[in-house]
Amino acid sequence: MDTSDQFCSNNDILRSHAGPNVSVAAQSGSHVTTPVLTNNTITGNVNIIHNAPGFTCFRPHSEKTPSSAIRSLILKYKKLICNEYQYVTEYNSLPGEHVLLSERYTQPLIIQRYRNQKEREEEISSSGESFQQVLSSRSSDESVHLNSLFNPDDHRISPSAVILQGNSGNGKSFTVQKIMMDWASGDLYKGRFDIVFHLMCKEINRISDKKSLVEILSYSCSLTSNEISQILQQSPEKVLFIIDGFDELIEDIYPMTTYTDPLQEAPPVVTLNALLRGHILPESFLLVTTRSTATDTLSKLLKGPQRFTEIMGFSEKGVEEYFHKFFKNNELFRKAYERVRANETLITACSIPVICWIICTVMRERLSDGVDVTSGLETTTSIYIDFMSTLLEHHCQGLSQSIPTLLRSLGKLAERGIVEQQVLFDEKTVYGTVSDPAGNPFLCKVLFKRKIHQETMFSFMHLSFQEFFTALYYISLDSETLKEKITEMHYGRCEAVRHFLFGLLNKEVRKTLKRKYGVCVDPNIQHSLKEILPSTQPLSILHCLYELHEQSFVKDILSTKHIFICYKPLRRADCWALLYCCQCCQRIKELTIYCCRFMSENMSMIVPVLHKFEKVTLTPETQPDSALVDLMHDIIRGKTQNSLSVRIELAYYSHPECRAVSLIDLSVSEELSRITIHPQYCELRSFSLTFQPDLPNIDWASLFQALTSQTLMFFLPCLSGLKKIEMEMKSLTKTWAIQIIFLSKNCPSLTEVRTNVCWIPEEGIKVLQKAHIRPGCALTFEGCSCQTECSYGTICKKRVQINLHAGGFFTETLRPSLFPS
Repeated sequence: MDTSDQFCSNNDILRSHAGPNVSVAAQSGSHVTTPVLTNNTITGNVNIIHNAPGFTCFRPHSEKTPSSAIRSLILKYKKLICNEYQYVTEYNSLPGEHVLLSERYTQPLIIQRYRNQKEREEEISSSGESFQQVLSSRSSDESVHLNSLFNPDDHRISPSAVILQGNSGNGKSFTVQKIMMDWASGDLYKGRFDIVFHLMCKEINRISDKKSLVEILSYSCSLTSNEISQILQQSPEKVLFIIDGFDELIEDIYPMTTYTDPLQEAPPVVTLNALLRGHILPESFLLVTTRSTATDTLSKLLKGPQRFTEIMGFSEKGVEEYFHKFFKNNELFRKAYERVRANETLITACSIPVICWIICTVMRERLSDGVDVTSGLETTTSIYIDFMSTLLEHHCQGLSQSIPTLLRSLGKLAERGIVEQQVLFDEKTVYGTVSDPAGNPFLCKVLFKRKIHQETMFSFMHLSFQEFFTALYYISLDSETLKEKITEMHYGRCEAVRHFLFGLLNKEVRKTLKRKYGVCVDPNIQHSLKEILPSTQPLSILHCLYELHEQSFVKDILSTKHIFICYKPLRRADCWALLYCCQCCQRIKELTIYCCRFMSENMSMIVPVLHKFEKVTLTPETQPDSALVDLMHDIIRGKTQNSLSVRIELAYYSHPECRAVSLIDLSVSEELSRITIHPQYCELRSFSLTFQPDLPNIDWASLFQALTSQTLMFFLPCLSGLKKIEMEMKSLTKTWAIQIIFLSKNCPSLTEVRTNVCWIPEEGIKVLQKAHIRPGCALTFEGCSCQTECSYGTICKKRVQINLHAGGFFTETLRPSLFPS
């Protein structure tokens, strides 16, 4: 047959695309290569190959339907897929153990574009709330769902091959399992793909003999080679091959291959190469998962048109959904999720699905054992150790060096980045430090456009992993070298490194590192780190001690220390660290938390340990009175010993809803209890209530309401055990005098009222002169009795002291003070 009989000319093809009807006639068995043909008449047994090279028109799905025999085979295959893929075998599953895929799978964030260097640096360096904002900005208009991976793009071009890139532990294989399950269930790609085959590269590595494509497929599914061959011949353009873990291939992909027959035997990698290049079944579709370290290699050999997608991990909503599915029990879910959400480092790391699983697994075990959540479930360092172990055990195939050497080289690279404030490393630096970066599961490879060239760079998954590996490298050094490095490093850059350092010195962590990976720690390092603690910020000290998690060490450091935290927002993670450290000590000298934007809900976390301090000063974020009421109840409830000294200061710029108080001093001892309150906006500047012996149950809401409504003297008689009241006020008006007299008559336990007044006008004195005081109670008033109120700062020459008791009314003139208040 002439070439002209086999192929249409370009003009014929263009006319076929432009016109409504095209007729094609060829001998039986001929191949006709064309762009998309619609509304056409085709004569003869011919094979239509869509989209000839150079044409990228939109390609509709084939209208050919499988025969009943093929449909029966596919239905049988789908049932077996549903049966097999509905379960997940986890890393720690015992033989026969499994969980349902639906109880674990959560849709990760998948985007469909490369990011520039600035975006990459932003993702790697941000954490906590700012990291979630970055993910949110990526997901708002760029995220794609599994059902749209093969959809046409803006130019109506559908990809023949999709690359699904993701870091180690980011859920690539999980996503593939979900695709297989949903397709077999009829929930995904219905009408688009008649059959989907799943090939795992780590399984292909185990095949040593020459095999054809259909034989390789028969290894991975329940169909025979003959059955697979029938399906492929029926509708190859409706076949999807999922190649999972391209980066795990231990043999190099051959540069070229001439194999085109799915029945032809060849080395497995050669067969896979032919499938990826489109030499075998060019009409079929491909979805290939890989780590970033192999993406450029894959892209060069993969047939086109290609589409690049990347799994970025879980969004904050995804993390919450995963926790909810994992725990099922709402109470356990709430405890675990809130605990992790409070830790900026952990909630950021939870974007990596495998870390989500590690944290949930560990927390479920601890919570199920009845461990008090306030005692600290797991340190951040221990979670990162578990993550490192998981990747070394399950994602590290064919290492070219020992694990201690691998970890040390990663640590050197990480330290260089910390010191030079880098999160992206050039190829020369990486290959000069790490022997096999492409096979390293802890590194990511990224490509950037540089004018007319490409530049390859590497990074750790996140800055926190860079900090972790820096600390891991440091503990392998001798104590003196470590001390020098920590001292030389800028404080802001090494704070997290210090936290990880202390975490790696935990006894159990050290045992794990030595037993599993041969990493030994200099026994003198703990002493060296203890020496650098005085130069460390107080809040950072608490996190260091929390990560170390050794009670005797914590007690030795904190017992005589004044913990003074100021001008730094206090997060829930900080409160967890403070809570743990306090639980390790019997008694601590003093705690001051000053101007730290300290929300009352965070403050309630540390209330149970406030009694351990000899003195406490707190300045919570300005709150409405209702929040202050809850706080006071928590403090009184949390008092477990006979002594307590707490000062709560509210900032002068109080919230509009907070009108009652600006300062509360609470002092409790075995002999008596005392409360001093400074009202916020009131003629009554301060008052102190002394109770003997115990503090009564005070209705704080009613107390604050009485302050704002000027009815305090009518509220106080209901407080049992009230022995003494001391007040400071601007002016003893007639109203105030009447109210104080009322209080003295109606509070039977009250024995003394002392009132310091700036000015005692005539109207107030007249009320006092006519008053009758019950026996056992004495009233004392001291202030200026001038005809008009003295101006602020002047020395009053008519200061008097008025004593009023059952014996009568007495006035005494006082000598003027040389230093007026």
